[in-house]
Amino acid sequence: MANIITGSRILFSIATLFFPIFSPMFYTLYLAAGITDMIDGTVARRTGKASEFGARLDSIADIVFVVVCLIKLIPVVSIPVWLYVWIGIIALIRIINIVSGYIMQKRFIMLHTIMNKVTGLLLFVLPLTVRSVDLKYTAIPVCAVATFAAIQEGHFIRMNRF
Repeated sequence: MANIITGSRILFSIATLFFPIFSPMFYTLYLAAGITDMIDGTVARRTGKASEFGARLDSIADIVFVVVCLIKLIPVVSIPVWLYVWIGIIALIRIINIVSGYIMQKRFIMLHTIMNKVTGLLLFVLPLTVRSVDLKYTAIPVCAVATFAAIQEGHFIRMNRF
């Protein structure tokens, strides 16, 4: 059941591509994707069906959701250069984490830490605020938390604390 919920997040995410950004249908699908992200892990744990496959599928669904949101938001939101640089640095840290985890463990490691969950929540809320609050103000706390989460994840991977 949890994997079906996660799979539906991928479908909801892709479906948002076909609706105008900030339209009622966009928000409906966006919220549906967010809700499924919040409940799939809980369902897996409560039913005793948590699995390595489910965790990986969740990570893939997260990536699909983020990419789709970027595709929709970048054309309509004014993003300062410094924010692109900061996002690039966070992405680089994450890539280093994935590569080093693979080198050390011979498998892909994507940790679901509390700080990664907080980052996900802040990233989820961010597009809901862009029409009312300037991105240059809301992006700073989101990027600060995301940077900390990425560094923490790398530390956990290198210390074999997962």
